[in-house]
Amino acid sequence: MKILHLIKEILFDNVAKPILKEKKILYKRPHYDFISYGKKNPKLIFYVIRRSPGAGLFSNLIYVLNHLKIAEKHNFIPIIDMENFPTIYNEKRAINGTKNSWLYYFKPVSKYSLAEVYKSKNIILSKNRFYDVFTHKIYNEKSLLKLSKKIIIKKNIKEKANNFLNKIFINKHKILGVHYRGTSYKDAANHPFPPTYSQLVKKIDNLIKIKRFDKIFFATEDEGMFNQIKQKYKSKLIFYHSFRSVKDDAFKKYTRPNHRFKLGEEILIESLILSKCNTFLFVETNVSAFVRFLKIKNQTLIPFNNGINSSNAFIAKWLWYIKKMLPTKLGGFS
Repeated sequence: MKILHLIKEILFDNVAKPILKEKKILYKRPHYDFISYGKKNPKLIFYVIRRSPGAGLFSNLIYVLNHLKIAEKHNFIPIIDMENFPTIYNEKRAINGTKNSWLYYFKPVSKYSLAEVYKSKNIILSKNRFYDVFTHKIYNEKSLLKLSKKIIIKKNIKEKANNFLNKIFINKHKILGVHYRGTSYKDAANHPFPPTYSQLVKKIDNLIKIKRFDKIFFATEDEGMFNQIKQKYKSKLIFYHSFRSVKDDAFKKYTRPNHRFKLGEEILIESLILSKCNTFLFVETNVSAFVRFLKIKNQTLIPFNNGINSSNAFIAKWLWYIKKMLPTKLGGFS
């Protein structure tokens, strides 16, 4: 058992977990999708979108968008319940008057409250999984782009992003936006490989030389890479003061009040800033998918393609580090 526990720790030790549990009160008939909790709104059908424990903020957003498509297709009224079905961002206490973590960052997708919905006659609870027919490439799906009007970011969060942009004189600088997803992305099975430090610097330097950027906005959760980039580019580098970690342990530590809420707020603000940069350099992630989903005109998109990690979880744990050391001829990164 100890050996199995050790293997599990090695392979899955970075899985984030919520600090709250699902409320069992909702499971009167858990084996049914269609449930009735009262007599209200007999002519309406509510589609409750739930995801627990969920994943990163934009993974959750992509999940919601795909379910909104289902609701629209069948003329259901959507409502997102990340209160009774908490995500990894939920805090124990209410944030800005709500315990629904979707409402920490976004406005409701319909006019109905959870309290009213759970007194209504016709309710469909979504399955708590990402269907095979769902897409992560929300920026390429016309039907999902049409639903973007339902994803309204809270005013105070947009104001924080705009205040930062005004502070750095966004209109007076030519800015290269870079999003680097490091830490656990280096060993995530079946995910794109992030670049090494030397690869990233080489690409940034080349873009600066060709396009003459005078500033770099750098967003990352990887403290080690952040420190290296900051040391190299010094005053040319601009960044948002967000939480960064060495071992992708952001959800294992609680270093400040409302830490989990702030993790979501910070990456959302960084994404809004990235969308305003002249050029966006990125590895395919849910963050880059959201930035592209915003469809900002005249932004040049430059994906960094390093290949895809192994689908085998054990091999994936080591492959990035091996390829980093090997010469290109022997399968190393170019």
